[in-house]
Amino acid sequence: MSKIVQQFNARHASRQIPEVRSGDTVRVMQRIKEGDKTRLQAFEGLVISIRHGKGINGMMTVRKISFGVGVERTFPFHAPTVEKIELLRRAKVRRAKLFYVRYKSGKKARKMRGELVPPVTGVAQEQHDEAQEEK
Repeated sequence: MSKIVQQFNARHASRQIPEVRSGDTVRVMQRIKEGDKTRLQAFEGLVISIRHGKGINGMMTVRKISFGVGVERTFPFHAPTVEKIELLRRAKVRRAKLFYVRYKSGKKARKMRGELVPPVTGVAQEQHDEAQEEK
């Protein structure tokens, strides 16, 4: 039976999901349909929880502050309306669920932020080394 489930999951998994975890800042591009037109809408915020892993049932809850009001949305990883997920920043957190952020404001809600640096390989590695030597 598990082989059938694995085949179903492989067939319906729509894309590769970036390595997202709690504390990351992400931008989720979602397809919105208005009348007969479609457009992409970005939702950028802090990942406060991930449920059910990265499989076909996996979802993440993203929280942002919009005009002074906290807004949370839950995005299934493999929903057909989710166009792409961009990883913007990574923060050092010690918990899997960051629900306590809902009750914090200002400096207390801020996470330690580390910029996301893409891996450097091949020819780009040589250019990177030369740039470091010039500094």
